[in-house]
Amino acid sequence: MNLLSTFHDPRFWPVAVATVPIGMAAFLLFAGMLTGLAARDPAWARRWRIQNPRGAGRLAAETAQQRGILVPGREMVRQSLRVWLVNNLWMFAGGICSWPLMSLTGVHGGALPPWWVVPLQLLFFVYLDDFLYYWMHRTMHTRFLLRHVHGMHHRVMTPWAITGNYMHPVEYVLTGTLAFIGPALVGAHVAVLWLWVVVRQWEAAEGHCGYDFPWSPTRWLPFSHGALHHDFHHARVRGNYAGFLPLWDRIFGTAVEGYDDARARHQLHTRSPIKDLP
Repeated sequence: MNLLSTFHDPRFWPVAVATVPIGMAAFLLFAGMLTGLAARDPAWARRWRIQNPRGAGRLAAETAQQRGILVPGREMVRQSLRVWLVNNLWMFAGGICSWPLMSLTGVHGGALPPWWVVPLQLLFFVYLDDFLYYWMHRTMHTRFLLRHVHGMHHRVMTPWAITGNYMHPVEYVLTGTLAFIGPALVGAHVAVLWLWVVVRQWEAAEGHCGYDFPWSPTRWLPFSHGALHHDFHHARVRGNYAGFLPLWDRIFGTAVEGYDDARARHQLHTRSPIKDLP
């Protein structure tokens, strides 16, 4: 089989072509809702706010021009949307160009698996992806990659959900590649692949939304701290390298210093009556 003939594979359109726009639509939906919430900053949600948006906003406003920090507001949304679109064009092109390799995996459009297999596969994808992302992200914090690639994402110190995909195209494509490894290993049905992409985009949006909502579906995951874990990474830059789960940072000793104490204070605040942040 030559390379060109692989593009006649009936899996090409649903796997290599359709997956990216499905992920784009999911992220735009989730990030749009959560970003709108952060922009309005309603009083009922302030008890779950992780960082003080007004205090952080003042600090960022004073230093943004010198340090290139993205301040929460319209300009952050505009730049994030532009980068999101460019990154997905690169992802789309990368998926098509890499299809001869992707076609060698067992991802298929045949019979659906039994219903109970789907949540088990999704759980496997979540934990495998978070483990792989931990090592990629930690590597991104080496001097060269932080300066030339990952530093772009750290222009965001007080994140809104729309910044979840604000990153260098190289990092975005690598992140998407890691997400495909789980489905490739188990030979997942393409519908399960799409569902996983939706879940992964929710993680990206929630992890940058700025709120630690106790009812988020990700809080059902063992070892999950919701958006709190990754938000602390943005605030401190070093440590908390896992995408969503504190498990790997605890095992490998890279948790942000003082994270547990700060988390305890945050949990105490969320149980207090609704009031403005200090």
